[in-house]
Amino acid sequence: MASRSRRWWWGLLAAGALLRAALIYFPRPVDDDTDVYAELGRNLLHHGTYGWMDDGVVSPSLFRLPGYPVVLALLGEKIPLVLAFQALADLFGCVLLALAVRRVAGERAALWTLALATTCLFTSIYDASAMTESLSLFAVAAAIWAAGEFLATGDSLTGRLPAKRLLPLAAAAALAMLLRPDGVLVLFASVAALAWHGVQRAGWRRAGLVSSLFAAMACLPLAPWTIRNALVFHVFQPLAPRHVNDPGERVNLGFYRWLRTWSTEFETTGAVYWKVGAEPISMADLSSRAFDSPAQRARTTALIERYNQRRDIDAALDDDFGALSEQRVRAHPLRYYLELPLLRVGDMLLRPRVDGTYLPAAWSKTRGEPVEEAEWIGLGLLNLFYVAAALAGAWRGKIPAAAFMGTYLILRCMVLGGMENPEPRYTLELYPILLACAGVGLGGTSRRAG
Repeated sequence: MASRSRRWWWGLLAAGALLRAALIYFPRPVDDDTDVYAELGRNLLHHGTYGWMDDGVVSPSLFRLPGYPVVLALLGEKIPLVLAFQALADLFGCVLLALAVRRVAGERAALWTLALATTCLFTSIYDASAMTESLSLFAVAAAIWAAGEFLATGDSLTGRLPAKRLLPLAAAAALAMLLRPDGVLVLFASVAALAWHGVQRAGWRRAGLVSSLFAAMACLPLAPWTIRNALVFHVFQPLAPRHVNDPGERVNLGFYRWLRTWSTEFETTGAVYWKVGAEPISMADLSSRAFDSPAQRARTTALIERYNQRRDIDAALDDDFGALSEQRVRAHPLRYYLELPLLRVGDMLLRPRVDGTYLPAAWSKTRGEPVEEAEWIGLGLLNLFYVAAALAGAWRGKIPAAAFMGTYLILRCMVLGGMENPEPRYTLELYPILLACAGVGLGGTSRRAG
């Protein structure tokens, strides 16, 4: 690396460190998940049981994966230390992302990638929050680098089984899965990339062997957690339940399915989803997509009124919401399975990313506040800039670990499209892909097919 280029690398890392230090210094909104992770880690460390404290007794739980609670426990629940650790991991992930781009697109594209990654407000703001997002971003960036490094060598899929060379990619996938259940998408995307390149270079049999070896290595760290859940709860649960529930706890599946028949915006998550069990729900907060006829509107109103009487959803009410959702799905299957998922993903990916800030989620709530309006619009334009630059980079074609990133992008959008509670932060793990492609789009010089 030339001396001038090296100075740019160190300068960009210093700028990224200053940004993260400023974000950590100025307090961010607190999320309830932080207290949940802290208690789980504390009880594991001090009582030997991964669970909740109730009347002096710790009851085991499995609704959260152990990765982040263990990190908090090992760092003594000292939040400033946790945030500094996250910031360092994030900066390391930025470097790995830039190295992955440099391998395929050159030094200029790598510098652009590093500049975008180190100064990205949308990702770095989570370094200042004790939540899983920051380390999850690092895991995805590390997987992109590791996949690119492994697949760059022509003989990586031939000869002896490459266990040592697969270790970095397996470690990245394992970390992603230990942090969040959707981290399993890193595993799936890695297997797909290994299989794709393996078939092309060495045939089906060899591709299957390498992919299976990688999957076994990546899943091995989850074995103690899976065995523990089988012994304690008598269930096979290698990750965490989608609806964040322990075995035996009832889930409002009918209500959630009803939400998926019309909910597409983040505002719905705050106005309806988050209120369940605590606050009344207003019919005014329901979108016009929530009913297809006056009769259906009357039926929906009756169900909402039943909820508001107790501010809770019992089994009977949940069944009624489920019956209403079934009627709506049968009447409009294309809307449920295609149109609404696309709208949800579009809303999560393209709306101004105000999560982690004190700005309101809805544009209408900034009216009359010129500063907030300007900030809201600015964040929206910045987000669109990243997306447009990423599309330009994808068009150029010189992107690292393309099979991995493409598969991960598709899988994650499929998962996000099926959620009843759209939140922009659920697209955050796509940002390493956007930043890598954007670096190529801004710093690349030519287009390569493929």
